[in-house]
Amino acid sequence: MSTRLSLSLGGLALVVLLFLGVNLLAGLGLSGARVDLTAEKLYTLSPGTKSLLGNVKEPLAFRFVFSDKLTAGVPALKTYAQRVRDLLGEFARQSKGKIALEFVDPEPFSDDEDEAVKAGLQGASLDIASGRQVYFGLVAKNAGGRQEVIPFFETEKERFLEYDLARIVHSLAETKKPIVGLVGDMPLEFGPGGMMAAMRGQSRPYAVMEQLRQFFDIKTVRGDAQAIDDDVTVLIVAQPQTLSESMLYAIDQYVLKGGKALVFVDPLAEWATGSPEMGMMPLGIGLPPGAFTMLGAWGVDMEKGKFVADRELAVPVSTGDLPGMRRRVVAYPAWMTLTDAQRSKDDVVTARLGNLNMGTAGAFTKKEGAKITFTPLLTSSDQGQLLNVDAIGFRPDPEAVFAALKPGGERQVLAVRISGTVATAFPDGPPKPKDEEKKDGEKKDEATKEEAPKRPHLAASSQPANLILVGDSDFLDDRFWVREQDFLGRRMLVPFAGNGDFVVNAVDNLTGSGELIGLRGRSSGQRPFEALDRLRRQAGERFLAEEQALQKRLTDTQRKLDELKGKEKPGAAQTLSDEEKQALDGFRAEMLKTRKELRAVQHNLNRDIERVGAWLKFLNIGLVPILVIAGALGLAYWRRKKAVA
Repeated sequence: MSTRLSLSLGGLALVVLLFLGVNLLAGLGLSGARVDLTAEKLYTLSPGTKSLLGNVKEPLAFRFVFSDKLTAGVPALKTYAQRVRDLLGEFARQSKGKIALEFVDPEPFSDDEDEAVKAGLQGASLDIASGRQVYFGLVAKNAGGRQEVIPFFETEKERFLEYDLARIVHSLAETKKPIVGLVGDMPLEFGPGGMMAAMRGQSRPYAVMEQLRQFFDIKTVRGDAQAIDDDVTVLIVAQPQTLSESMLYAIDQYVLKGGKALVFVDPLAEWATGSPEMGMMPLGIGLPPGAFTMLGAWGVDMEKGKFVADRELAVPVSTGDLPGMRRRVVAYPAWMTLTDAQRSKDDVVTARLGNLNMGTAGAFTKKEGAKITFTPLLTSSDQGQLLNVDAIGFRPDPEAVFAALKPGGERQVLAVRISGTVATAFPDGPPKPKDEEKKDGEKKDEATKEEAPKRPHLAASSQPANLILVGDSDFLDDRFWVREQDFLGRRMLVPFAGNGDFVVNAVDNLTGSGELIGLRGRSSGQRPFEALDRLRRQAGERFLAEEQALQKRLTDTQRKLDELKGKEKPGAAQTLSDEEKQALDGFRAEMLKTRKELRAVQHNLNRDIERVGAWLKFLNIGLVPILVIAGALGLAYWRRKKAVA
C-alpha cells in the first residue's frame, strides 16, 4: 500500500514539475510561438505581408473599435470580430513593435463613441428603439497624424481582410501621394474636345480624372519625352494610337526597370468620334505596329482589327435618331455590360466592383512560350466572338452586328494582369530618330540635353513586371459609366457602372509594393458543414419530383372539386345526382389523402438532414468528453490490473 502511495505521489510531483517547466520555457522563449491548424492557414500572414511589416520604419497607431458587449446576441459578428482582432495582433507582432494596437469597446453615448464617429466609423443599429449603435471598425494613424479608416468591417469582404490591412500599412508608411503619369492619345485631362476645346471652356476632363486626383498626384508625360521620370509610380497609357517610336521605347524601358503600368489598348476607339446612337463611324481605328510589338514583348497577343461581340452581354441602345428613321431600342453586342460572372473574384482590383461597361473591346491571349503569369481580370461570357472592325461600318447597325454572330462562342479575356520576366520590344536598342525629329533635336538647347542623361538600354526586365492591360479605351469614356446631373446649379456626376472604381482600384493596387500587389483573396473564416449542405441538395433533388407530382394531383383534385361544388345551389332541393355526390365525396377524400402524403414528403425531406445535424452536434460537443472519460477509465483499469499483478 505504501509503495502504491509513494508511486502516486511521485507521479503527481512529476506532473507538477512538467507543468511548471513547460510554462517556464514558454515564458522565456516560446511566448511568440503559434501553430495555425486551420485548413486554409487563415491566421498565417503571406510572405508579402510579413516583408511589408518588417520594413515599417515609423510608428503606427491602430485603434480597433468593436462594441463587444452590445453584440453579445450576435455570434456571427463576434466570431468575425475575433478573427479581425487576431489578425491585427499578428500584424503588430510582425511589425516588431512599430504598430501599437489598442482595443476599444465604446459604451453608448460615451466619449469613445464620439471619437469613433468623429474619426469616420459607421454605426449599425441592432435595436432601433433604443438608438444604440454598434461599431466595428479601425482607425489607423502614422506619426505625422495622417489617418486611414475602415468604417465597418463587412463580413462579405473577409476574403480581402489581410489585403485591406496591408494596404493601410503601406499607405501610412508613404510620406506623400504617389505620382501617376499619363501618356497616350486619349485626352483624359482635357476631355473629348482635347486641349484647344478645354482652353475655350468647351471641354472638361474625363470624370475618371476627378476620382484619380482624390488619391494621387497626376503628371502628364510630354509627347517628346525621351524617358519616363523616375518619380512616376504608375504609368497610365490610354490608347497609344499615334505615339512615336521614341515614346514607345520610353514606355518599354520604364516597364523593364520595374515601373508599373495600367494600359488601355483598343482596336476601335469610339471616343475619338461617333457611336451607334449617333449613326456615325468611329474613326479611332487601329494601333501602330509598335504597340503590337510591345504587347508581344510582354508575352501577350491581341488580334489586330478584331473586337469582341457578345450576344449575352449586349447593351440596349437607342437607334434611329437621324431624320426619316424610326427610333427604337435594340441590343448591341459590340457593347457589353459585365456582371459578377465576368469579374475575377480572387483579385482585389475586380472582386468588389459593380457592373462594368465596355465598347468594341479587344481580347488578349498569352503568347506561346511567354514566361509570365497571365491572370484574367475581366472576360466575356462563353458566347464571346471576335468580329472584324469592318463589321461596324460607316453607319453602325446593331442589328447587323447581331446577325453577324454565329452560334456558340468562347470566353474572351478583356482585361488581364501580367507579372513576371518580359523582354524589350527594341532588341536593337533605342530607335533611330527620323530626319525631322533629328532636326528638331539639333535645335534643342544643350542645357536641356544635359538634364536628360543617356540611360543604359535594358534588354530584359531587371525586376518582375507588373502590368494591367485593358482591351478597351472607351472604358474610360464618361458615357460608358457616369451620368452628369445638375444639382442646384452645380455639376454632379452620378455613376451607373463601376468603370471609375476599376481604374482607381487598379492604380491603387499598382502603387503598392511588390508584396502588396502579390496579395490575393484568402478563404473565408466561415466553415460551413459541406456534408450537410450536400445532403440538403440531394434530399431536395430526391423529393422534388415526388412533391411536384403530388402538388399537381392536389391542384387537379381541387379543380374538379370546385367544378362539382359550383353546381350546388344554396336552398335548392338537389342539384347533384347521386353519382356526382359520390364523386364529390371521393374528390374530398382524395384531396385529404394527397395533402397528407405531401406533408409526409416534406417531413421526410428534413428528417435525414436533422439526423445528420444531430450526429454532427454529437461529434462536436459530446464525442471528445466521452473519449476523455473512456481514456481515463481505461487508464485506471490498466493501472489497477497492473497493481494487482
